[in-house]
Amino acid sequence: MQDSSTTTPETLVTADGVPLKQKLIQSTRRARLRALLLTLPLVIFIIVSFMIPIGQMLFRSLHNDTASSVVPNFAIAIQDWDEQGLPPEETIKLFVLDLQEARKKREIGKTVGNLATRINYEIPGSRSLFTSSARKLARVTEGPYTEALLDINKKWDDPVLWRSLKRATNDITPYFYLSALDLKYDDEGNIIEADELYQIYVSNFVKTVRLSATITLICLVLAFPVSYLLSTLPLKTSNLLMILVLLPFWTSLLVRTTAWIAILQTEGIINDILVFIGLVGEDGRVQMIYNQTGTIIAMVHILLPFMILPLFSVMKTIPPSYMRAASSMGAKTFTAFRRVYFPLTLPGIAAGTLLVFILAIGYYITPALVGGEDGLLISNLIAYHIQKSLNWSLGAALGTLLLAIVLILYWLYNKIVGIEKLSFG
Repeated sequence: MQDSSTTTPETLVTADGVPLKQKLIQSTRRARLRALLLTLPLVIFIIVSFMIPIGQMLFRSLHNDTASSVVPNFAIAIQDWDEQGLPPEETIKLFVLDLQEARKKREIGKTVGNLATRINYEIPGSRSLFTSSARKLARVTEGPYTEALLDINKKWDDPVLWRSLKRATNDITPYFYLSALDLKYDDEGNIIEADELYQIYVSNFVKTVRLSATITLICLVLAFPVSYLLSTLPLKTSNLLMILVLLPFWTSLLVRTTAWIAILQTEGIINDILVFIGLVGEDGRVQMIYNQTGTIIAMVHILLPFMILPLFSVMKTIPPSYMRAASSMGAKTFTAFRRVYFPLTLPGIAAGTLLVFILAIGYYITPALVGGEDGLLISNLIAYHIQKSLNWSLGAALGTLLLAIVLILYWLYNKIVGIEKLSFG
């Protein structure tokens, strides 16, 4: 008989004769496979709805093949040009032949037009030059092609135009990031600041961060006493008040924003009350809509529940006996609040401020409706380039920079506050 003291997992077997160690490995493998299958839908959802779109945005912000797809042979040849004077005759010949090929395919409105739009980003007013020249070049059957181009339009004698074409035919380009940072290429190809008239993006990034921080601070100031009240009232009363807090979630965002337009306009309810009580005259009505004021008021109202809920969930777990114990030891009410109660609410404050700030920095609908020109955020400019100007590469570059700003602020937040201190209850 085998001594039980020398029995090992390898010698133990199950009822069906399978070694115990092998059976444990099989059971562990089945458990892992079951867990994988359970989480697979979530993983697929994250990949399809989050990771792939972000990857496409990063790719689109750097990759733009508009020019090279229209003039593929010219795009290769122009890279050998030293950017002095005009390109060689053979290179210009390829440019003309590529445009003629596009003309034969009757794609001027689709491809040559897109090429013209791409160059127009760098040289405003050059779009008509490309489309009209492409039509007239259909009659050119032999060289010299440089002379034929110059006969069509003398603007082709400008080396700056050809340098811009050379940059545009590079599929991988930093141009759209430069534009998003209010920079541009000068006539010699050096990176300089854009003209003051076109410096709109950096200031809008700053305004977006500033307004988001302001909205977050106002939400915190308003939500803290409300959350404290909800956490200290009897359960029946606090549940009733919580329904009022959650009520905006049951109303359409568009309806809530439109209601603020009716309330804040110069002939709206608030201005009528101010005139009625005599604080302002009929001709001194306050402009509270289509500016930053309207954006802040409407977004505070929409985002306030996202601050109240984390604060309430944390405050509800703080025993009232802590404050009574501090008072019994001689601490005044404010001192007890500052030294005992407030530090315990920091996880809720951290969660609420992070949640509200990230939501505010990417908000789109409310600023578009109530912000006017002064209250628009960077998300509205991104939507403009994606939906109207169709400059998807610039929109993607702006979106990537906004993502980078959020990640940097998140990193700083983690360094200062500590993400491990977040608590949603």
